[in-house]
Amino acid sequence: MFLDDTACNLASLNLMRFYDTETCEFDLDAFQYAIRMWTRVLEISVSMAQFPSEAIARLSYDFRTLGLGYANLGALLMVMGIPYDSAEGRAICGCLSAILTGEAYGQSARMAEQLGTFSAYSRNKDEMLRVVRNHRRGAFNSPQDEYEGLSILPVGIRPDVAPPRMLAAARGAWDAALSLGKKHGFRNAQVTVIAPTGTIGLLMDCDTTGVEPDFALVKFKKLAGGGYFKI
Repeated sequence: MFLDDTACNLASLNLMRFYDTETCEFDLDAFQYAIRMWTRVLEISVSMAQFPSEAIARLSYDFRTLGLGYANLGALLMVMGIPYDSAEGRAICGCLSAILTGEAYGQSARMAEQLGTFSAYSRNKDEMLRVVRNHRRGAFNSPQDEYEGLSILPVGIRPDVAPPRMLAAARGAWDAALSLGKKHGFRNAQVTVIAPTGTIGLLMDCDTTGVEPDFALVKFKKLAGGGYFKI
């Protein structure tokens, strides 16, 4: 988590469920809809969650931190015929990650219009909008001297290797997130997490977990109670 003494409920989207292996098309509309819907579900869950300490409960409620993510990136790239360690693979990962967080922050701003911002937003407004602007610059692969207040500069999404529709969706998501955020603020300080998705990835029938590559056809899962099972 980006703040000490905060927690979030996790939800993960199986990327392979959005890919049609016959048409070789990724369903961006369905992906964006799922992000908006699950951002709303996780926002509701903030008020339903149980926390291990009073401090974690208070800060998680004040900042309304969410943990939306995705799984099965390695399998998606493999089925698409894109090398995992390639410029194209990194561009696709960048686009999907940008769509995930941009759409989620856009939905968070829409909820803020109706429900109000998280309680600590007013004193964090300037810095939060700076972060959102920097994310948007990453989607547009802006020159590095344009980033605000960063000591480690990010790598933008390369437009020459990114799928055009994915890139347009990523840029549109961050345009909307910034525009809506300026107008309404945000309901949630954090919306997404790149999680390992270990156990939930198995339940969702994922071949790979989180952002890992598919590195073995025979896999061993270590169990929390001891021992392993073979997949």
